[in-house]
Amino acid sequence: MIISDEIYEKIIFDGNSHVSIASLGEDIFKNTVVVNGVSKSFAMTGWRIGYLAAPDNELVTAIKNIQSHSTSNPASISQMAALEALNNSGAIVGEMRSEFEKRRNYIVDRINKIKGLSCLKPKGAFYVFCRIGGKKGLSGMEVADRLLSEANVAVVPGKVFGSDAHIRLSFAASMGNIKKGMDRMEEWFNRNR
Repeated sequence: MIISDEIYEKIIFDGNSHVSIASLGEDIFKNTVVVNGVSKSFAMTGWRIGYLAAPDNELVTAIKNIQSHSTSNPASISQMAALEALNNSGAIVGEMRSEFEKRRNYIVDRINKIKGLSCLKPKGAFYVFCRIGGKKGLSGMEVADRLLSEANVAVVPGKVFGSDAHIRLSFAASMGNIKKGMDRMEEWFNRNR
């Protein structure tokens, strides 16, 4: 059984398209549960609207039974807003994706110009996984703590994603805030060589 989290399916860059693993053939379709929601692609974080598609009614029933005992139902206003987003937001999502792509290009370029930092250009979502290159032996956790306390920049330590030699930055912020944050990071890293 495959659980395919496709929450970022609409935030993909460089002209690439999302392809669901469930679409790759009848056998894989029969063994895939697709999980999605409106939080990322439609900027509805916190509305708590998600959904899944599965080929087996017994599996769906079992999932519904577990879910009904662990969370309450979403508010009707959230449901209607999600329905509107899913049905009528194609152009807006395209504009958002284009803006995220500009922000991604900017942040990746800035990171790769700072001595001791590097990152690959992500193909989707709105995060950059930045290698800190063993900055004076500091872990990702230490760099994250010090960036917050000494430069007023919040990043997430890479350890929670499997690598303590990285930090994760989000570019789901205004370009002005990204520029300000990158200026502060660059100054901090230059000062702490």
